[in-house]
Amino acid sequence: MEGQRMGSRPSSSASITGTPASPGVATGRARVMASSRQGSALDPGDILVAVITDPLSFADLIEHAAALVTDLGGLASHPAILARELGIPCVVGTRIGTQAIPDGATVVVDGTAGTVDVVG
Repeated sequence: MEGQRMGSRPSSSASITGTPASPGVATGRARVMASSRQGSALDPGDILVAVITDPLSFADLIEHAAALVTDLGGLASHPAILARELGIPCVVGTRIGTQAIPDGATVVVDGTAGTVDVVG
């Protein structure tokens, strides 16, 4: 499923909140990754969900993501800065994103509001 930016968010079955780190809204398939070694599972348009990202391990993967969601981090963290540079939505500091978002689920990431909705 190719990620897409949308003007409105559909109703959700589960909602997770965090710090809004890069504005915009994107919908796509969640790819929950414990490490960057799982990178071959990230297709263009997927939503990258990770505990945190770092410059050496995740930078190449993030270029293909439609949005980022991390358990840790703040406005000055690596995922937040890189998402703003790439112009993709990002929510950091969810604390539970990797546990609450099923791998492969359809999610809507609102980087302006700081919400992640699991919609399918």
